[in-house]
Order: sequence, then structure tokens, then C-alpha cells
Amino acid sequence: MGSASKPSPTAGAPSRRKVALCLTLLTLQYGAQPLISKRCVGQGVIVTSLVLAIELLKVICAVILLVAEGSLKAQFSNWSLVGSLTASGLPAAIYALQNSLLQISYKNLDSLTFSILNQTKLLFTAFFTYLILGQKQSPKQILALALLITAAVLLSIGESSRKGASGGSSDYVLLYGVIPVTVASVLSGLASSLCQWASQVKKHTSYMMTIEMSFIGSMCLLASTFQSPDGEALRIYGFFHEWTLWTVIPVLMNAVGGILVGLVTSYAGGIKKGFVIVSALLVTALLQFIFDGKPPSLHCLVALPLVMTSIFIYQKYPYVDSKKKDR
Repeated sequence: MGSASKPSPTAGAPSRRKVALCLTLLTLQYGAQPLISKRCVGQGVIVTSLVLAIELLKVICAVILLVAEGSLKAQFSNWSLVGSLTASGLPAAIYALQNSLLQISYKNLDSLTFSILNQTKLLFTAFFTYLILGQKQSPKQILALALLITAAVLLSIGESSRKGASGGSSDYVLLYGVIPVTVASVLSGLASSLCQWASQVKKHTSYMMTIEMSFIGSMCLLASTFQSPDGEALRIYGFFHEWTLWTVIPVLMNAVGGILVGLVTSYAGGIKKGFVIVSALLVTALLQFIFDGKPPSLHCLVALPLVMTSIFIYQKYPYVDSKKKDR
């Protein structure tokens, strides 16, 4: 009965070259995004305008890819508003808030510290996956999560005890750097688990999920502008306040990254994505040293191997049901 429901391992499988390309591009995007955002996005740019632009570009990219596949009409033929809201509504709203928090954190944290703290999303994904889907963790995975928590605490203490990249006080760095990225990681774990539930029930492709979630998330964000400080700033200064041509680069990178996340998860699964995350940390450290001439801090040097080890262990030793194992 269980084997009958499993798809053929080769059915519809993408080529190894296509998988390798997606993995490589996502690694580069993850690793370079914090550094490029800090360099290309001015402090005066309105965060909401960035997030809305990213979501719009995600939709455009997804539609183009569906047209290229020749599956656009088929995907929309069975589409319904109720089904879309059920599957994508809550995750979309969560991701919209997460993206806003990440944009704030980009500006106020060391790039490598941001990248490592951002990886705590795996811990929260594991927690919410268990809570929502009942997916258990192996003892070695629990050890890996403990290592991840230790690394996050080290980074929080280290980053809040020194000046941030913006030159603000330690309290400012903690409030506008460490806390936003940590809350964003919690939200990422929750939204990821909800998306996993939705994909199992609704059987959406990654492109359709991207379109729905980007559209719904943008609507939620636009609604929030009626009362938010960003909304007031948009009305006074306009959507593209302090944007430059350079601002388009991180916006486009973020949008393409959103598409790649869906493809990598679909093509390669969680294990390969885990290796992408580890590799991205190394890319961030290398780029920060090359372009800023700034070696990693002591706290980062201690936390980095902890994060790498925890991610490797978590992906390598998944939970195995003892009843199935004995069969």
C-alpha cells in the first residue's frame, strides 16, 4: 500500500545538470544577498517598497517559467479562490512579514552574523513540522538542534556587545538586527511547515505556490500600509524614495532566490538544500573578507563550525520509525 503511492524515482526527474545549476545559483544567492543588500540599499529606502517589488518580480518570473513550460493554462484551469486562500493565505502573510524583518536586519547586522542567525530557521521548521505534521526527530537530530541553539546564543551575545555596521549602540543592534532576524527565522519555520502541509493536500507546483503567496502577501502588506509608518512614508515620499539603479540588484536577486528555493526543494529535497545553506555561509564569509577586508569575529568563528556541524548531522541522520526498521 505504501509502495503503491510512491512515484517512480525517475518519473519527471530533472537532469543532474539542471539540479546542479539550481543548487549552485541558490548557494550564491543565499551567500551574497546580505552583503549586496547592505551595499546597494540605502538606509532611507522604505522597506515595504522593497518587499512589494520583490513579490511582484517573483510573480513575473513564475508566470514566465509557466509559459515557457507550456503549463500556464493547465495550472489555472482548476484554480479556485477558496482553494488558493486555504493553501497559501496564511503562509503568504507570514512570509511578507518575514521579508520586512529581514530587510531591516540586513542593514544593521554583520553579513556573516546575519547569515548564521538566519539558519536557526531549521530549528523552528523542525518544531513546527512536528507540531503541525507530527514529524518526529531522531536523537542525533535533537543534538544537532541543540548545537544550533548554542550557536545562535553565541552570536546574539557577541553581536549585541559591540557596535553594528550602522555604527549604532549595542541596544540598537540588538533591537534592529538580532531580534528581527530571529523573529523572521521563527516565522520562516512556521510558514515552511504550513507550505509543506498545503503541498501535500493541494498538490500545487512550486510556481503556483509562488504566484499565490506573492499575490496574497502583497495584498496583506498593502493593507498594513494604512496604519504603518512605512505606509505614511510611502504617501509622503513615494514608492521609490531613495531608490537607485543599484537597488534593483538585490531586489532581483531576492526574487530569483524565491523561485530557486521552490525548485531546489522540489528537485533535490531537504538534504541537498541543507548543504546549500552550509555552503552559503562560506560564500558570505569569503565575500565579506574580499570586499570589506573584514575577517569574521571571534564569536562567528566559534559559531560557524557549530552551525555547519548541526546542519550536517540534522540532514544526515533523519528519524526512522522503529516499527518500519524492524520489518
